[in-house]
Amino acid sequence: MEILHVSAECYPVAKAGGLGDVVGALPQYQQQYGHTAKVVMPMYKTKFLLENEWEVVHKGYTNLGSWWFIYTVIKEKTNKLGFDLYLVDINGLLDRDKIYGYDDDTERFTAFQISVVDWVSAWKHKPDTVHVHDHHAGLIPFMFKYVYRYQHLQDIPTVLTIHNAEYQGWMGWDKSYFIPAYDSWKSGMLEWGSAINPLASGIKCAWKVTTVSPSYLDELRHSANGLEALFEYEKGKCVGILNGIDTNVWDPAKDKYIENHYSLTTNKDGKLRSKTLLCEKFHLDINKPLIVFIGRLVGEKGADMLPQAVGDSFYYIGRKMNFLILGSGFPAVEAHLTGLQALSRGDYSIYVGYNETLSHLMYAGADFILMPSRVEPCGLNQMYAMRYGTVPIVRNTGGLRDTVVDFGDAGGYGIRFNNPAVGDMTQAIWRAVELYQHTEKMDDIRDTIMQLDFSWETSVKQYLDLYASLHPVIV
Repeated sequence: MEILHVSAECYPVAKAGGLGDVVGALPQYQQQYGHTAKVVMPMYKTKFLLENEWEVVHKGYTNLGSWWFIYTVIKEKTNKLGFDLYLVDINGLLDRDKIYGYDDDTERFTAFQISVVDWVSAWKHKPDTVHVHDHHAGLIPFMFKYVYRYQHLQDIPTVLTIHNAEYQGWMGWDKSYFIPAYDSWKSGMLEWGSAINPLASGIKCAWKVTTVSPSYLDELRHSANGLEALFEYEKGKCVGILNGIDTNVWDPAKDKYIENHYSLTTNKDGKLRSKTLLCEKFHLDINKPLIVFIGRLVGEKGADMLPQAVGDSFYYIGRKMNFLILGSGFPAVEAHLTGLQALSRGDYSIYVGYNETLSHLMYAGADFILMPSRVEPCGLNQMYAMRYGTVPIVRNTGGLRDTVVDFGDAGGYGIRFNNPAVGDMTQAIWRAVELYQHTEKMDDIRDTIMQLDFSWETSVKQYLDLYASLHPVIV
């Protein structure tokens, strides 16, 4: 089976979040199962672009409304990622330093999608499945079906994976001319909420729709930033498939980012050595439980509640724990969290920014990881943390619900709380502090979570079964 993934991100080429991690890993495992997986994405100005060898495989000429442009598809020569990687270059439009955040992002990603469809239409054969990711590729199923010059592609099965339904790529009808000439009777397949909505269009037009966890799919029928009724209507073709993690990269026994490697049998000493490094670096008390937050400092992740939660924990529980925060996001949240540094008594610190090496050390050296997310489609941090023997403290939502069982329940190994509220979070932190005092129980939980299987194998089989259901003659 030949699968073409279309995405705005792919690790390690360009990544802004979990989308990049998934698109960088899923095709690798599909290749290992004997299938041909390919990824096509925009050509940004990245370190990966400059450090690798490329060959031109296609040049095309197409249009975004009245603007006609040349696009170039280049391929990485050495199969460095374990699958064929293609980049689409549109001079002046895609070749930028950042992935997102430009005033013309609508034009950028619409032109990218048109170029991908135009390129596929020139193939001498057809891929067995085109797998599009999030709204940046959400118009492709519509174009396959209803754009006149590409209707010979309409029999190619398409799958849309929604990594985060909060972002939908809205554009006004005044930009409808961006899309190549299509059957105007089908304009309703583009529309949601009186605008062109690429994510909604993908949900309507793709043959199958997946979300990155079963619980997230259930939640979208009740909370989907305006798409609730659509998810309810299309529920028959939707399925939740939990993301996996790359266990070769996220392995405390051989992680290239940490100095003190450890395994299941040596995790107590190994974690202590990493914790010691963290506490020395950030002037924290090695004798207290270390609770970390790693991620974007935005409301979606519940980061705006962190300042009060830290303060309330110190006030009501006592200064019995360390907090260490790594991330960046809303300036007001950054400022508030940075301001807490002055009140530290060797029990609080923050690193504002992104630091891959530090994040790995924190997974390895922390006792607990805090994830108070308001929205968490899947969540990877809790899986990374458990692989390193770090106990998750999570809000009971989305993929966090699917991957963490409260230690108070039968077979449980984490800490869950229900509401995105400071009081609930503070109570969960109190439970973590109490758990830390019970050394034997803490050791048992660490042993348990390090043995949980969050690898991609199960997820890949589910995706392959899904593709096969769309094209039963393929085995």
